[in-house]
Amino acid sequence: MDRGVLAAQSRSASERLLSVLAAFDHTHAALSLSDISRRAGLTLTTAHRLVGALTEWGALERDPAGMYHVGLRLWEVAALAPRGLALRQVALPFLEDLYEATHENVQLAVRDGSEVVYTEWLSGRSAVGVHIRVGARWPLHVTGVGLALLAHGGSALQEAYCAQPLAAYTAHTITDPARLRRMLAEVRRSGVAVSSRQVTDDALSVAAPVRGPDGTVTAAVSVVVPYADARVPALAPAVRLAARGISRALGWRPRSREE
Repeated sequence: MDRGVLAAQSRSASERLLSVLAAFDHTHAALSLSDISRRAGLTLTTAHRLVGALTEWGALERDPAGMYHVGLRLWEVAALAPRGLALRQVALPFLEDLYEATHENVQLAVRDGSEVVYTEWLSGRSAVGVHIRVGARWPLHVTGVGLALLAHGGSALQEAYCAQPLAAYTAHTITDPARLRRMLAEVRRSGVAVSSRQVTDDALSVAAPVRGPDGTVTAAVSVVVPYADARVPALAPAVRLAARGISRALGWRPRSREE
């Protein structure tokens, strides 16, 4: 028997079920049963049984062509996440104000481990193109929101992050740990994070941290503009104002010296 099959059989029922859901991502939004079987590392029989159960519950949906998609039942469950739709609902008026002030791409994101996950994105019709969508993930060090979250994530997180290889996407991506540490210190000092041409050569983002009721940084908001037209001194106050407004709406009350 194939080693992969033996390994799959030894996995718990919950692990196998989750592996079916994990087979889907932004580049694999529609999968056949055989695709799911292969990507989840399951036998076709096991995949068929689990996919059937998930489809019956509503976690997966099957289209007329026989392809499977993530179902609306999962969206209903995900809506209960405090860092998902609940955060989005609080933040949206401030994100819209930031968009009206800049007419550029506006983003809201949270940290998940060593990655940033985007929970909202408002796009301008003439704004710079970005490789972002709701639910997209990027390493923390390459985006403005990621830098803001990493800078306020504590020394243990920062040291562990700087100890790992830093992926590069352009010639401008920060890959030197010492330089990243200096940048994180500057983010904490200035209250904003600037990521210049780290993901694409034509974009720059300015981000600021969003705090929860206890003052802990729980999210970050940013505006992404064309690098050629970037005016960081003009953008930074607007981004900080949006982040502060969201923080207050979440229940944060700054100490007098933070005003």
